[in-house]
Amino acid sequence: MSKKYETPLLDELEKGPWPSFVKELKKAAEKNEMAADELGQLEKSYKTKLGYWKHGGIVGVRGYGGGVIGRYSSLPEEFPNVAHFHTVRVNQPSGWFYTTEALRMICDIWDKYGSRLTNLHGSTGDMILLGTRTEKLEDIFAELSSRGWDLGGSGSAMRTPSCCVGPARCEWANIDTLEITYQLTQEFQDELHRPAYPYKFKIKVAGCACDCVAAIARADLSIIGTWKGDIKIDQDEVRKYAEGGMNIQEEIVDMCPTGCMSWDGNELKIDNQECNRCMHCIAKMTKALRPGDEKGVTICVGSKAPIVVGAMLSWVIVPFMKVEPPYDELKELIRNIIDWWDENGKPRERIGELIERLGMRSFLEYVGLPPVPQQVKEPRRDPFWFFTEEDIQKIKEREEEEKKTGQYKF
Repeated sequence: MSKKYETPLLDELEKGPWPSFVKELKKAAEKNEMAADELGQLEKSYKTKLGYWKHGGIVGVRGYGGGVIGRYSSLPEEFPNVAHFHTVRVNQPSGWFYTTEALRMICDIWDKYGSRLTNLHGSTGDMILLGTRTEKLEDIFAELSSRGWDLGGSGSAMRTPSCCVGPARCEWANIDTLEITYQLTQEFQDELHRPAYPYKFKIKVAGCACDCVAAIARADLSIIGTWKGDIKIDQDEVRKYAEGGMNIQEEIVDMCPTGCMSWDGNELKIDNQECNRCMHCIAKMTKALRPGDEKGVTICVGSKAPIVVGAMLSWVIVPFMKVEPPYDELKELIRNIIDWWDENGKPRERIGELIERLGMRSFLEYVGLPPVPQQVKEPRRDPFWFFTEEDIQKIKEREEEEKKTGQYKF
């Protein structure tokens, strides 16, 4: 029988209108000692406003450098069952499609060796199994791998590529996100399992610019489905939207980020040369507008969440590329990008931060890409800075003057 803990503070989180993780944690705690001690330690954290997890170095399975995140409690005497509480990342299927049989298989393995706690899915994309002991890791991996599963990426490695559901369920997908993600996962197995980079590298694939996996904001390399040519317009359907109550001027035309649309009350016009394929109008008027026939991808690089440096959105490096199996051109470009970052990056420096430090020119020259207008934020302004030795000397002189006078210039 698992140990019972009084949890008055956590109980408050069950009182709202939304589902609570506390409820699920308590259910797991009834049958699992690790989950029970996790519940007790979490209540203590809420009471003291202190965290009690510590990083104890690298832990993993034989032959793999990634896939397991080491977690240890700093209160092992008080909560012995979470003295070890390692996280196992399991490589998810493309688009997060599971059969109930597959999910039950994972849960049975985790009931046997872990805490019964899971996280489906984190921003990394992997299936997350929360909480097990070091001596159980080899057994867990043996059972997972014997049933066709593999570990995901963790540490300073390529993280598990992820994608939206794409053509499996979405009529707006311009590319086969599922196949691209599968092919890239197979291609970069060594980079996934054996950390050898300055820091993490994430690839996310979105079927269109609606970007349901938030690739543009969260991936070091974003692959976004797009098209060439004109947006297809059914003017009769456009008029039906207007007759049905849609304010096309305010909801569509005025919301266009490039101002390439006009509406005279009878006909919708689009200057396709100015269109940036954002998908807003198509997503709002699904019966009236369609993407063009020539499909491909836009490739962006450099986004990340705020960790060492603040959050960054990615830059376009390839406005349009045709992608077809076996995706050799795409794979070669990714390898060139990683090689430049691996050769020049500092420890814990993401590729976007490296581009800001060394400049887009150095990056483009190495990977063999021409500069494109999309890399300029606004006319006559470039997002990258270049300092001459004279500039640096002037900065030093100003800093010395400021120290002497106590007056700082901004």
